Amino acid sequence: MEIFDWLKERNIEVNDKSLIQNAFVHSSYVNEHRTFKSDNEQLEFMGDAVLQVWSAKKLFELQPPLDEGHMTTLRAQLVSEAALAQYTRELKLNQFLLLGVGEEKTGGRERESIMADMFEAFIGALYLDSGFDNVCKILESVITPHILAPKAENLIDYKTKLQEYVQADARRTVSYEVIHMEGPNNQPVFEVIVKMDDITLGRGKGPSKKKAEQAAAKDAFEKMVK
Repeated sequence: MEIFDWLKERNIEVNDKSLIQNAFVHSSYVNEHRTFKSDNEQLEFMGDAVLQVWSAKKLFELQPPLDEGHMTTLRAQLVSEAALAQYTRELKLNQFLLLGVGEEKTGGRERESIMADMFEAFIGALYLDSGFDNVCKILESVITPHILAPKAENLIDYKTKLQEYVQADARRTVSYEVIHMEGPNNQPVFEVIVKMDDITLGRGKGPSKKKAEQAAAKDAFEKMVK
């Protein structure tokens, strides 16, 4: 099955097939196939913006209304890397990824950061190709069920929770710093610390900076609320 068959099953017509296809082209594939001029990174930028607007509107319309803090936390959870990777799995979109040989061999098709980037790119391409209505068809089917469902551990946005906690008593902010990186380029492990006023609150590791920051925030949050 091609992505265009997948879209046709959902009654979504495509105007520019090359644009949609580009959403699934990873940089590792471009490096090995010079006939492809670009990967999906630019489309990620567009998709990120579309996801932010769609999720904000969806949360704004909920009844009874949510307060701003709750909406902010929930939106961050709904569009986090872990959440986007989960939507990709549910929709089986990663079957359409175009990866380089090395990336494929090292499990790139199941890597959360790659799946999340691809999902953003796909949403961005779909928006550019046919507008918001078709984007809504996809997002309604996969994100809406998660909005009021209990959040899985990997969808909790600990960075937001930690920031809200430290601001409860004072207008303080926390910062994140990568202190170590190891492993090959296609399988890195980042170690991050989270600090406030030069005091280290927690630390964590992960296969991406975002994951490591979440792990550090979780470590700090759990220590502070004990």
